[in-house]
Amino acid sequence: MTGGTIARLLADHGREVLVVERRNHLGGNVHDSLHHSRIRVHTYGPHYFRCSSRKVWDFVQRFSRFYRYEARAKAVVNGSYQDWPLNRSLLNAFPGWEKSRPAGPPRNFEEACLLKMPRTLYEAYVRGYTRKQWGVEPTSLDAALADRVRMNHQRHSTLTPEHRFQGLPALGYAGLVGNLLAGIPCLLGTDYLKNRSEYQARKALVFSGSLDEFFGFDAGRLGYRGQRRIHRYLPDAEHHQPCAQVNHPAAGDASPLRTIEWKYLMPPDERSKTRGTVITEEHPFAPQDPDQFEYPVPTAQNRHIYEEYRRRAEAVTRLVVCGRLGCYRYFDMDHVIERAMSIAENLLGPNGHGHSFPSPQGGRAPKPEWVRF
Repeated sequence: MTGGTIARLLADHGREVLVVERRNHLGGNVHDSLHHSRIRVHTYGPHYFRCSSRKVWDFVQRFSRFYRYEARAKAVVNGSYQDWPLNRSLLNAFPGWEKSRPAGPPRNFEEACLLKMPRTLYEAYVRGYTRKQWGVEPTSLDAALADRVRMNHQRHSTLTPEHRFQGLPALGYAGLVGNLLAGIPCLLGTDYLKNRSEYQARKALVFSGSLDEFFGFDAGRLGYRGQRRIHRYLPDAEHHQPCAQVNHPAAGDASPLRTIEWKYLMPPDERSKTRGTVITEEHPFAPQDPDQFEYPVPTAQNRHIYEEYRRRAEAVTRLVVCGRLGCYRYFDMDHVIERAMSIAENLLGPNGHGHSFPSPQGGRAPKPEWVRF
């Protein structure tokens, strides 16, 4: 969505844009398709759209009508389904737990979580899930990652109750992205990094891929996680699990960490007419193929490697680095769109007239005006 949003906004202001996409479909990881049962399956895991920005909400509404959808999740703990995120009322079962919280600022993900919840709940719901998802011990992950571990108020039971706008595109994400990029030249199945000499950006190169790959991994490889997804169609089952997403924090090596039942994401009237259900099992792994990079792994070592690449990118003129892989940060979709809007506004300049781009002066190129991390 990062590159697509920037492309759309530039094209809206009459700028010449070319989208070069490595995959054979548009939208990067924001993609879906219809199963033969007419159940829509998200290709790269569930994308629940939610935001509180009227500007972002109005923007996506240009390309598809949205129907209301509030995501719900459960976690299997001790063999039974429990609400996820945790409800603050659970803390009442652990009187005095605050006395055992880590002292001082948290040094890692585990300590940050233990500031929010008793160790008993952390070990039941979070530790095993985190270890399998990221492939490292929670104590080696950055404390900031714990910001994604939310605690619901007693009256809430959805994943993100605090967001004003929540829904899914009636046309699916493939339809939304198709409309987003309508009229803009797009090359599919084309790897820019393997064909750089064929494409010369006159004003700016907007790159949303992995920054270590951009530089040929020559300063080391950043860590990424991907998901192997196994899809199963159950023709005789109305439902397989109690909600769309179920986490399995005690999952063994051969078991899925998360299971998604896509039928729950359908509008209620369509769901009631649909026979069978589709389940996707997700198994985390460490990919080597950049096409499978999904989640940057937030550790001190990776941060150090990324900073080296970032400094080098700042010396490349006309380069805009953006997106989850380019910035090596996990962003929700609304944040991706909001940041892309900001980048497009900066590229267009005051009143949409644009700026001149810096050109090399002698040997070392000056810091470009448009690098965004």
